[in-house]
Parts: sequence; C-alpha cells; structure tokens
Amino acid sequence: MNRFCTFCVCAAIAVTIASCGVATINPNYSSANPELMRIGGEAPGDKGPEIINMGSYCLSVTEKWKADGKTPDGQTLWSKDTLRKAVPCR
Repeated sequence: MNRFCTFCVCAAIAVTIASCGVATINPNYSSANPELMRIGGEAPGDKGPEIINMGSYCLSVTEKWKADGKTPDGQTLWSKDTLRKAVPCR
C-alpha cells in the first residue's frame, strides 16, 4: 500500500511538471465587424443621437464606447453599446 501511495504522488508531480512545460495557447482577439469591438488605443469617439425614420415611427439611436476589460498583454478592449428608443417623428 505504501508503494502505491508513493507511486501516485510521484505520478501527480510528474503530470504537474509536464503540464507546466506545455506551450500556452495565445488568445486571438478579433472581430468580423470592427465597428462593434476594438483593441487598444484611445476610446473611439461617441456619435451623437441619430434619428431614423422607420415609417410609422422614428428611432433615436445612441452609440457609446466603453472599456470592457484588458487583453493579457495589457491592451484595452473597447466595445460599443447601442441604445435605441422610439421617439415621435419631426
């Protein structure tokens, strides 16, 4: 029984050391649409509210960029929030 426990401890240590030697997978931050997410740099400029005529009603669309975390190498991830609300047409 003592030999079995020693073997298990040695096997666990070997697996731990081997897993530390495996190359880490680098994350790939990309977006098919850069108008929704950007990486690094300064915050993109916010657009003012835009009124869109939808026929029987109008929409007020406001877009704001926010810092949404950091990449492992310290670059800021910027994501865009969009607020839409129905407004009377002018």
